[in-house]
Amino acid sequence: MPIMRFLYTAAVLFLFWLALSGQFTGLLLGSGAAAALFVAALGRGGPALPGPAFLLRLAVYLPWLFRQIVLSSLDVAYRVLHPSRPIDPGVIRIKNPCRTRLGTALLANSITLTPGTVTLDAGAEELLVHSVSEEAAASLRSGEMQRRVLEVEGGAHV
Repeated sequence: MPIMRFLYTAAVLFLFWLALSGQFTGLLLGSGAAAALFVAALGRGGPALPGPAFLLRLAVYLPWLFRQIVLSSLDVAYRVLHPSRPIDPGVIRIKNPCRTRLGTALLANSITLTPGTVTLDAGAEELLVHSVSEEAAASLRSGEMQRRVLEVEGGAHV
């Protein structure tokens, strides 16, 4: 099955190239296909790209994450503009339920993309996170983001 993995990787890379370039002339399509095949060949010994099921679960997760980013942005902006809202920075440890490096990376980056929180260290068992407020920390402690990332990863609920 290595040839199927190679072809799948090349196809995903080519589709990504098409989405980014938006160019559909013969020369550019040929260049994009050649580049996708070349990069897929370079990565033959590396980890496999996530399958279609993972990509579908990720597509379901991203709108939820985008909503969290918007809500957190508004919260941080409100805290900056209104001194009555406390900025109470702290560092917390949260459990990392992910079983793969990809899941851990998705969780750590989701936390960092959400304004008011930054992943300082991501280990196999836990993540070290800086939060700008107790509400942001409590949101992470609730485990909602971890549960959703675990679903993307293909696992059971936290």
